[in-house]
Amino acid sequence: MLAEVSSSDFEKEVLDAKLPVIVDFNASWCPPCQMLRPILEDFAAEHSDECKIVSVDIDLARDLADQYEISSIPCLVLMRNGEEIDRKLGLQSERKLKKWIQR
Repeated sequence: MLAEVSSSDFEKEVLDAKLPVIVDFNASWCPPCQMLRPILEDFAAEHSDECKIVSVDIDLARDLADQYEISSIPCLVLMRNGEEIDRKLGLQSERKLKKWIQR
């Protein structure tokens, strides 16, 4: 299960995290977002020592979506030491996620 992060705990859960964090910006009404979720959950379970994955619903955290200029979902933002490193748009395979986080 992915941790649901809101505006109030984003700093603690993402910006202050010791491991790299993949932030999944999504919405409940988005079919590709729903297809990506089990992939992210499996990836998170298998790679919990390498990274953390959290979920941000853009409808519930509009300020975060605006701050990170999320214009399309699903959008995965890779954060390291509180800074955005990279982002990926759309549905991703577990293989692509592994290559992405390892570089």
